Amino acid sequence: MGHGTGIGRVRGLGSAKGGASHWAMERMVSLATLPLFVWFLVSLLRLPDLSYTTVVNWLGSSLNAVLMVLLVVTTFVHLKQGMQVVLDDYVHDEGTRVLTNVALVFLSVAGGAAATFAVLQIAFRGTAN
Repeated sequence: MGHGTGIGRVRGLGSAKGGASHWAMERMVSLATLPLFVWFLVSLLRLPDLSYTTVVNWLGSSLNAVLMVLLVVTTFVHLKQGMQVVLDDYVHDEGTRVLTNVALVFLSVAGGAAATFAVLQIAFRGTAN
């Protein structure tokens, strides 16, 4: 068998010591995203129609634009955190896991930036073109 105590043999294995904070951050972002999604759905349901002009005018409101940017940011942060857990749990090769996590960060930032840019463009100019 081995030498030393049981704890001595497994020391250094197991938790990366960041799991609890990552779990708590996931929950906080989820809690922030939930009321924003409820606001978004209720707001859309209250619109007279979902035509381009109506939605652009709705998003032109400062409050709606700010809440939409918050929704975009929290959604992409939540997406990144959830996918990171999946990748860490199911990708076993260390090199592949690092590469996919780096790609995940870049894609999350790019998607969030593009969506935020679109919201701000509509809010400030009234058009998505």
